[in-house]
Amino acid sequence: MLALTFTGAVLTAAAVFYTGWDLLGARELKPEHRIDSKALFDLVKLSFGVVAGAGALVALVVAYRRQRVDEDGALRETTRLHTERFTTAVSQLGNDSAAVRLGGVHALAGLADDAPTRALRQTCIDVLCAYLRLPYTARADLLPNDAEALHTYLALREVRHTVIRLIRDHLCLPPEHPHSWQGHDLDFTNVIFDGGDFSDAQFSSGDVYFTGAEFSDGKVYFSGAEFSGASVYFSRAKFSDAMATFNNAKFSDGIINFLHADFSGGIVDFTDAEFTGSLVVFSAEFSGSMVDFAGTQFSGGRVMFSRAYFTNGIVKFTEAEFSNGAASFAHAEFSGAVVDFSDVRGDTLYELVPPPGQSLPTGLILPPAWRPNSP
Repeated sequence: MLALTFTGAVLTAAAVFYTGWDLLGARELKPEHRIDSKALFDLVKLSFGVVAGAGALVALVVAYRRQRVDEDGALRETTRLHTERFTTAVSQLGNDSAAVRLGGVHALAGLADDAPTRALRQTCIDVLCAYLRLPYTARADLLPNDAEALHTYLALREVRHTVIRLIRDHLCLPPEHPHSWQGHDLDFTNVIFDGGDFSDAQFSSGDVYFTGAEFSDGKVYFSGAEFSGASVYFSRAKFSDAMATFNNAKFSDGIINFLHADFSGGIVDFTDAEFTGSLVVFSAEFSGSMVDFAGTQFSGGRVMFSRAYFTNGIVKFTEAEFSNGAASFAHAEFSGAVVDFSDVRGDTLYELVPPPGQSLPTGLILPPAWRPNSP
């Protein structure tokens, strides 16, 4: 490091000297056969100046290296303290007492806020998400008149809902906030949601997995949430006997995947949601649910309902708007469901093609301008 720095300084000084020499137009030096005392004194001063400059350069490099070592040491010490706190918080999560687990949840969230690196913060978030993925018995699966099991369930549900609330609160913070969790990955794979509130959360960039999640009871809110630039996976998610509301949610510049999702019960509300510039895949099974896309705006992207199954239940697209993109219902199957497209607006190319050998059922409510197999 010292040798490279000194060599670089000499080359830089030489370049500056040569440039100044050339700009001043000095091409020749006046020969001096004898050096007087003044010239000799100037040479001595120049020599001392060079030595002092080299010494200052060495001192600067040494100070820089010492600073780097001190910073690395401080980071190691901070990481060590983080690891100790992390171990304590995780042990609290495994405690039998719900109150201790609640303390562990808050401790882990605070630890994520104080994490010295992005990777350590992601680790804390992963543990909180993993806690939600642990085996969980929903209230509907409890034995009747089992008071102890009910109390255990209610205590565990309180802890789980606290995790969801803390994640939501951190996702609501602006990206520049030091405690914001925007841009981090969230893995809710196979999580059982029997309530929870993600309202106004900002899912920006990163990967968000609700793959195989089950919305089985209570109300789960995504009202006003924004999914911008993130890849959001609801593939194979199950919406049964719960209310999941995405009203006024905004999906933009990403991938929204409901591939093979199962809307088999309850209510799923997408009213007034906005899908902008996204690839939206709803190749899902709509059987027995009330799924409401009333007033939803699909613009600037591609919406795929191709090979979706509409069996039983009600699916409403009333006053939805499709614009500056394409919507495909190719080979979707409609049997026993009421699918209402009345008052749909927009200039999108609508592709509504029944499976081979089948015709569109009477339960399909189309605008007067629509005709099967045509735009």
